[in-house]
Amino acid sequence: MAISMGGGETPMSDINTTPLVDVMLVLLIIFLIAVPVAIQTIEELEIPVFRSEESKDKVENLLLTISTTDAAGNTARTTRTGFTGATRTGECRVYFNNITAVTSEELFDQAFNRLDAIVQAAGGPEAIMEDPERIPQVHIRADKNAPWRCVAGAIYNVQAAGYPTVGFISNPVDPNG
Repeated sequence: MAISMGGGETPMSDINTTPLVDVMLVLLIIFLIAVPVAIQTIEELEIPVFRSEESKDKVENLLLTISTTDAAGNTARTTRTGFTGATRTGECRVYFNNITAVTSEELFDQAFNRLDAIVQAAGGPEAIMEDPERIPQVHIRADKNAPWRCVAGAIYNVQAAGYPTVGFISNPVDPNG
């Protein structure tokens, strides 16, 4: 910082920007030379593509999605059906592993068969009880307008099938509105 005493009585202070400009020009020249060299040395990446398979060492939890039909009887699907949203008086819809729509009987049967296969793969009930981490859980994601009778029915069926732990998945609420 240079201080000069001009014709006035107060000292004049100015920042000397010449070194700053010199450093910036040198960096600009370095980057103009370095970037093309770096780009030429990077070869195209080949990202591997593989199929997702169920883990053999970690038990996958059972995911259930619960909704109902709308007032017109339409269901929520990926294709356009005119679905206007779940209603309290609608017919219950339970989706096994978030994909397959099942009835109450099918939910019990599929949940039981899935849990039985997991227990048998672990070496029987005694072997799976030694390591509680290997016991799968049920995670339920329910529409906020789905009546409790639909959710309670799904909970009853999976607990009757033998699943000891049932939890709920929800979307977090933004505290800012």
